[in-house]
Amino acid sequence: MRLLSSLGEAASQLFFPHHCAVCGTDMLNQDTEICWHCLGSLPATNFASLSGNPLEKIFWGRLSVQAATALYFYTQNSLLQKATHAFKYHRNQALGIQLGRILGETLLHSGRFQVDLLVPVPLHPRKEKQRGFNQAAVICEGISQVMKIPFQEGILRRPKPSTTQTNKGRIDRWTNMEGTFVVSNSETLAGKHCLLIDDVITTGATLESCGIALLKVDNVKISIASLGTASQ
Repeated sequence: MRLLSSLGEAASQLFFPHHCAVCGTDMLNQDTEICWHCLGSLPATNFASLSGNPLEKIFWGRLSVQAATALYFYTQNSLLQKATHAFKYHRNQALGIQLGRILGETLLHSGRFQVDLLVPVPLHPRKEKQRGFNQAAVICEGISQVMKIPFQEGILRRPKPSTTQTNKGRIDRWTNMEGTFVVSNSETLAGKHCLLIDDVITTGATLESCGIALLKVDNVKISIASLGTASQ
């Protein structure tokens, strides 16, 4: 049976070539989007189990966060940047779901993220229509498959577009995101512990703005998770 399975995979790869989204190798199984070499080379933060980790310190004095983590460190021209670009800009949503599942496993095993609802950071509707999907919602789908926790789009809305964060300094990023998000269906949130999900965290300005909006709802608690965080 193993021989038949191997022959089947070889034939599938011959006629329907499947490549790693990061390095381009065809030495990977059909059910994965990133090869084991690239996956093992991504720089893990190991923040999930660490209270008071560097990512949580970003929000100290700014936002009441129960716990925060990112799966990997993010730097320019890194493997993680290539992976997130393949996901976001080349529409490889299967890769986003796979990375979301890995993040979900990490959250689950940490024991620190006992949450009720996954809330993706929203895109402005115009940008989401242009891209075709919200990358944070795709990550939520992967996390939800592992943690068996529901996610809900539309809880947060972004009624006005913000200008791009690229090339902005830390203070300008916070100012740019101020008052950007509003909550819909606040009655469904009351008393819940929400896990805010984004793809990459730099200064935390976007997530702070989201968190401020969520914490206006009665008895809401928030935690934060992402695929990457800019190296401090």
